[in-house]
Amino acid sequence: MIALWDKPFGYKHVLKVSMPLAISMASTTIMQVTDRIFLGRYSVEAIAAALPAGILSFLFISFFMGVASYINVFIAQYTGAAKPEKVAASLWQGIYFSLGAWVLLAAMAYTLTPLLVSGGHPPEVLELEIQYFRILMLGAGLPVLDTALSGFYSGRGLTRTVMVVNMIGAAVNIPLDYALINGVWFFPEMGIRGAGIATVTATAVIVLIYCPLIFSRRNEELYKIRSKFHFDFVLFKRFIKYGLSNGIQFFLDIFAITFFVYMVGRLGTIVLAASNIALSIDGISFFPAYGIAVGVSTLVGQAIGQGRPDYAKRATKCALHITCVWMLFMGLVYLTIPDILISMFRPGDLTDAQFGDVLEHGRVFLMFMIVYILFDGVALVYSGALKGAGDVVFVMKSVGLFCLTVMVIPCYIGVEVIEAGPYFLWGIFAVYVLVLSFAFYFRFKSGKWEKMKVIE
Repeated sequence: MIALWDKPFGYKHVLKVSMPLAISMASTTIMQVTDRIFLGRYSVEAIAAALPAGILSFLFISFFMGVASYINVFIAQYTGAAKPEKVAASLWQGIYFSLGAWVLLAAMAYTLTPLLVSGGHPPEVLELEIQYFRILMLGAGLPVLDTALSGFYSGRGLTRTVMVVNMIGAAVNIPLDYALINGVWFFPEMGIRGAGIATVTATAVIVLIYCPLIFSRRNEELYKIRSKFHFDFVLFKRFIKYGLSNGIQFFLDIFAITFFVYMVGRLGTIVLAASNIALSIDGISFFPAYGIAVGVSTLVGQAIGQGRPDYAKRATKCALHITCVWMLFMGLVYLTIPDILISMFRPGDLTDAQFGDVLEHGRVFLMFMIVYILFDGVALVYSGALKGAGDVVFVMKSVGLFCLTVMVIPCYIGVEVIEAGPYFLWGIFAVYVLVLSFAFYFRFKSGKWEKMKVIE
């Protein structure tokens, strides 16, 4: 382990690239967690509505974000191959895609609300879900554009910039979130609508910060970042070829979680609130690990661009060790202070008896998280490595297959046919994570990805 510290693509290199991304994702997690805390203390209906509506909006955003995020791999491989002009051209294809995606996503703000109605949630919760969903979808192009722009830095391994920009976004979001939800200072009380507006505003700030940083005179000299603005049909077609698979994979993964949330929602508001709180807490461990996975994609992409699959293996191994340490630490936190974590999200209008039910369910849900948390890290690292090499079709097919057979069908049968309880659903969720981790692990060990490349 010590011998790998200073080697190329060793622990030091992985930490240099991945830690800023992990911190960046942690800032995103903090935004989401504080959002849930503020909404939870605002009302039980607000916290019950926030996750279903938020996940449904992210379900559709995720497809376009997944496509846009693959710009990171193109830029990483072109960086490894020392083709700076192709870095700029790749970024512009991602920008054009993001702007087109914004138009489509905004149109979905009003056409997809029947999906919320089909969830069968109580009327007072449904009304809040629709409000939150529409605001997030109207601003949905911003996170897609943010994803494409950040790839200019993350793909080159310059992840500190991504970290700083995202932390500024969090610094804008958190106080604005609190003010708009509760109506403090000179802001009106807007409840869940305020949470949506704060999220969109913070993402707009992030995009506005990126623009002058990326399109600077220095980047024009190094990459021709302004000159390479032309639409490149051949490059765009290749980007879409790989990016679509990544987008579909991301969409299916979020769909599995969305379907899980909606099935839990059929078991009552208290169970739904407890499950939503547990999933919000799960984000504390998941998103930093996801940041490390993005770092792995970058390093594997650069290694493949250099023609050094051995470097890719080394980076993946080091990232896996780092991720496992993080996940084990978070599992210990969940085990030792579950009541404190759950109580952070306590809705202000719940009686002690009602919150006692939320707490009882929440403790058990956290135990399920402890069971699968390490496998979640394994799945993230190996899927990130496979995607960085260009083996994204396998990742997509695996998620599609297991999403349907391990998650969706069993959850539906559990609720609608055998009338199982929430613990049955959480057990299915844990099995889904375990199956994906083994699929990605064995695919990586097969070595088929070593001969792949997304660039010409």
